[in-house]
Amino acid sequence: MRNQHGNITGRSPDGNALESGFAGVQTAAHRDSWIRASQYKSGHTANFVPFLSGVSAEGIAFSRDGQWITYSSFPEGTLWRSKVDGSERRQLTFPPLRVFLPRWSPDNAHIAFSADVPDVARNVYVISSEGGTPQRIFPSEQSQSDVDWSVDGNSLVFSSLFVPGAPIYTFDLQSKRLSTLADSNGLFAPRLSPDGKYVAATTTDGPSKLMLFDVPSQKWSTLVDSKVGNPAWSRDGKYVYFQDWQKEDGRERILRVRLTDGKVEAVADVEKNGRLTTGTFVDWFGITPDGSPLLARDISSQELYALDVRWP
Repeated sequence: MRNQHGNITGRSPDGNALESGFAGVQTAAHRDSWIRASQYKSGHTANFVPFLSGVSAEGIAFSRDGQWITYSSFPEGTLWRSKVDGSERRQLTFPPLRVFLPRWSPDNAHIAFSADVPDVARNVYVISSEGGTPQRIFPSEQSQSDVDWSVDGNSLVFSSLFVPGAPIYTFDLQSKRLSTLADSNGLFAPRLSPDGKYVAATTTDGPSKLMLFDVPSQKWSTLVDSKVGNPAWSRDGKYVYFQDWQKEDGRERILRVRLTDGKVEAVADVEKNGRLTTGTFVDWFGITPDGSPLLARDISSQELYALDVRWP
């Protein structure tokens, strides 16, 4: 039976053991390796195959040259990097630092990420891809998250999901100057295009629209006027991929929008059997260099334990 705390309790058939467990508690948390979707074909569900099987991690990101990956382990949140085939794997951070959404610098020399530390606000850090001490770039009591690099590697952009109406920030790594992106209040998840001419971001108030910032003109426009999440650029800069959070039919979809004409098309239609896609806070996905979506599969287990006791 279930008690007032949600525990499942009861005696074994012989009356000598107490069976007890917590409903819904993961006793062996694990994120399976990335699930890589084949290229989408109209009218067909994408075929998912394992990528780096056995690695419990999330937030994977590829280097600009496509030769390296970085990710945070799950559930520990430590930062790792390796070759795409899993070789030359190295742990770069250690507890109590908990890392989110790492990004490679254009020259592969550094990795930027946001991280939590007990009693310290989530801030942006940079570390050498060879290891060393993570450097907090702009210590602040205000939350910083979702960092990305400029094309030349001289600056970073990041946002603050937990501060209502906060803008997108730009930090110059050489001058140490912090500035804001024009008219970016209330926007989140900034993603710079490969050529540096655009910034994609989502709104935080109401349905999360996909917005596009034209760097030369310093103007914003609406790219997708519906509930979207987690934008990601294609390598050629022609498309922005995103998650469809409308889910009107209950299905999980990865879509993309073409910059030239705003056409939206499906990339992968994901059947969510027992939460195929997952992340620490929301469903996460990434993009491989060839444009295939990456998703994480939750293969954590739940167990019911029996305690041997003697009853009076």
